[in-house]
Amino acid sequence: MTLTLYALDGCPFCETVHDALTEAGIDYETEWVEAMHSERNEVKRVSGQRGVPVLVDDDHGVTMAESEKILQYVDRTLA
Repeated sequence: MTLTLYALDGCPFCETVHDALTEAGIDYETEWVEAMHSERNEVKRVSGQRGVPVLVDDDHGVTMAESEKILQYVDRTLA
């Protein structure tokens, strides 16, 4: 399974997603993004926007933003 979580250190929404993935025992990689919103070019490239968290699931061809949607996806699809 190839999952990548784009996150910002200290972001409470990112931490919530991180905790859910960890508690579910799901392996994933974290790509830490720049604090400056305007410098988050990698996140924009993969998701079309610069906000975090963003989860990319290469196995299912899914890229999603917004922590609540990501948590639902983790619960329904990955856990």
